[in-house]
Amino acid sequence: MNERLKVLFLCTGNSCRSQMAEGFCRHLKYVGIECFSAGIQKHGLNRLAVKVMDEIGIDISNHFSKTVDEIDEEDFDYVVTVCDHANENCPYFPAKTGIIHRGFDDPPRLAENAATEEEVLVHYRRVRDEIRDFVMKLPEALNG
Repeated sequence: MNERLKVLFLCTGNSCRSQMAEGFCRHLKYVGIECFSAGIQKHGLNRLAVKVMDEIGIDISNHFSKTVDEIDEEDFDYVVTVCDHANENCPYFPAKTGIIHRGFDDPPRLAENAATEEEVLVHYRRVRDEIRDFVMKLPEALNG
């Protein structure tokens, strides 16, 4: 019997926020949690998400964008929706699956009017840090 909780971070396109959440969860190596990420759609891995995670020593460059259907063989204990769109359009999961919503701003949308890459990265870093803070509290949130 697998004692580890299986947690899926779900976003719209599995390009940025859900990838960062999975990266943090894997980096923190929680003993009782196995992490995955997916999207309602596939938008490809966001290069700036990779960049801001690399800035803090977490390599997500080997991650790839995937949909829930591509990992449907997994039986998740929890699904964490990290954006409002994914929360509103969350696919069906078995009744035993806990759904947690913690929406984060969309860095590409926040950065639409930024004039330089450095201005863009400010938004990515803020959201990255908010996701980090959430994931660091994840074991207590799931067990509490």
